[in-house]
Amino acid sequence: MSSPRSSRTRLTAATAIALAAALSLTACGSDGKDTKDSAKADGAKGDVRRVTDVTGAQVEVPKAPKKVVVLSEMDLDSSLALGVKPAGLTAGRGQQGAPEYLKDKAQGIPVVGAVTGPDVEKVLAAQPDVILAGQISDRQVLTQMRQIAPTVVTIGKDKDWKSALSLTGKILNKEADAKKFLADYDKKAGEVKKAIGANAGKTVSVARYSGKGTAVMQQGVFVSDVLKDLGFKRPGIQNQKGAGHSTPISDEDIKQIDADWLFIGTLAAKGKDADLFAALKKKPAYQQLGAVKDGHLTEIDGSKWTSLGGPLAAMSVLDDIQKAMAK
Repeated sequence: MSSPRSSRTRLTAATAIALAAALSLTACGSDGKDTKDSAKADGAKGDVRRVTDVTGAQVEVPKAPKKVVVLSEMDLDSSLALGVKPAGLTAGRGQQGAPEYLKDKAQGIPVVGAVTGPDVEKVLAAQPDVILAGQISDRQVLTQMRQIAPTVVTIGKDKDWKSALSLTGKILNKEADAKKFLADYDKKAGEVKKAIGANAGKTVSVARYSGKGTAVMQQGVFVSDVLKDLGFKRPGIQNQKGAGHSTPISDEDIKQIDADWLFIGTLAAKGKDADLFAALKKKPAYQQLGAVKDGHLTEIDGSKWTSLGGPLAAMSVLDDIQKAMAK
């Protein structure tokens, strides 16, 4: 029996024919093998601009993209931050559509896949002229996307949202907007750090709760980079780079999430996970956490704080921190 992923990405005969037609009508993104010999740097030629993605592949994209499909939460966030509303998006982690914090801005955008991968036929139906592929590394999936439209891998192994925003600015011909956003972020981070005063040197823990239990956010993920910009210290294993996106902690060992300040939440404000989180908060072990007893607990939107994040999420996290910690 085929896996759910393979069934999602396998080409039907009709899709294969449609992809072949698309290939003959659109400029395809390079896998880095053919175009690197003919181009040595990013540049522009006629109605096409050449960009280098995080894998080193050079891709020719439209000078002014009209229909952008985004295949990650960070790509969606970056595009919206630059004033571009995509023609298709992949659902956020634990979401049916866009992450909760982006729902208003992303209203009406068709869903063309999930965290596990894009739906080829839905991407094709969106008729994109460029595809932002996030951190997809599956060569078969990338080949399929490149047969539809120029496809750029935007997120590096470090998952750095600032680098991803800068690259997205090049792809969408919005480089000035990306630079301004980063400057505004730096200014705001400085203002928040000043506003929270001595708390900037405190320990901060970030955790997510789900049906699988509690998980902490370690180094190498979006929110840890934001916390680092504010000078916060992290407790225990949160100072280390994790093996995955988050690290599970058993309820019996929940004291590991304790810190001077604790930010914790679920991916959805309603539903099974939220109900389980409500039950966790009644347990003595949770109530004995120092951050809880000191009133230094803030319940967060996990889709914003503990997922892939992006520039709009970063700005909003700064707001959340200032509201919680400023005197």
